[in-house]
Amino acid sequence: MPGLKTNKQSDFNPYWQGMLADYVTAIAWSPKGHYLAATSAAGEVSLLNIKSQHLTVLQESSGQSMDCVAFSQDGKFLAAAGQQGQVKIWQLQQSESPVLITTLETRSTWVDRLAWSPTHPYLAFQLGFCMQIWDADQAQVVETLSLDATAQDLGWHPDGQALAIAVKNTIRIWNTQTWELEHDWETAAPSSAITWSPDGNYIAAGGLDRTLMVWQWGVEYPWQMQGFPGKVSQLAWSDQASSSDAPLLVASSADGMVRWEKDRDEQIGWNATELKHHHEKVSAIAFQPQSFLLASASKDGQLCLWHHAKTLSLTLEGAPNGFSCLAWNPAGHQIAAGGQSGELFIWSKVLRGQGFGQH
Repeated sequence: MPGLKTNKQSDFNPYWQGMLADYVTAIAWSPKGHYLAATSAAGEVSLLNIKSQHLTVLQESSGQSMDCVAFSQDGKFLAAAGQQGQVKIWQLQQSESPVLITTLETRSTWVDRLAWSPTHPYLAFQLGFCMQIWDADQAQVVETLSLDATAQDLGWHPDGQALAIAVKNTIRIWNTQTWELEHDWETAAPSSAITWSPDGNYIAAGGLDRTLMVWQWGVEYPWQMQGFPGKVSQLAWSDQASSSDAPLLVASSADGMVRWEKDRDEQIGWNATELKHHHEKVSAIAFQPQSFLLASASKDGQLCLWHHAKTLSLTLEGAPNGFSCLAWNPAGHQIAAGGQSGELFIWSKVLRGQGFGQH
């Protein structure tokens, strides 16, 4: 497969390569890892069957970007949205091609944020100065949450009991049983990214003011980390606990990343380790499931793997104009990445001995 490069071919091998018409804006794995969905700046929505390696085009290029894509928690539905202001939902059939079942029109000219509940077939997406919750099974609106501005980001609590939305200088958290606003946490500046830790104990918010704030669930006052070179644009939690019984957190800003590990001493808070290798903006970061192995993709054309989120252990290449996104297969044995020129890649872990990524 030309264009797929790695400096340790024996550890991580090319599995599949394809091309979209333009910049790959988002990719997502189905819950069981059987499919990979991808969207592009040209408006494409594509679905790859991992076993057969057959790529199905669900939506052709339209000239208007599709910017977000996600599978429902049971893998039954696929949602995508973008510049057209439409949210499209496909139902995946086991023996047939996916069927477009819903096209939701919004008052917004651009939908670049959506997320499925981890416990219900509920899709949350921005609707102008509102957040709408759509039940895909019942094909009806569950709730419409009023906001006083456009949401910057959103995230469901891992148990599905809460929904966090970043709006202006606040992180607002709704109880998803009653749809009442339970918390309204203030931030020093608007948040560019928010994410829950997989254990549900923490929520992190990356700020446009070069700060990172972390709340422990149930505790009102956050930790605040400063000194980033620019806005904190990407966040990633490990799903494994470190020696302090808290997961690791990595935040990226410009071309650098910082690894945060909670200290056992509450007065110390979080200890920082800087990760430097990329020489252009980091576009995506993610931990391998059930591991402390960190992947980082950059506009410099390198996809790097960091052992224990500390030591650079492997560099993958293939997108000379830069990588735009990455995602681990839920089982952790494959990693996919999209490129700024439309490249789409999958690499597979060699299952020999312990292989790469063990800790």
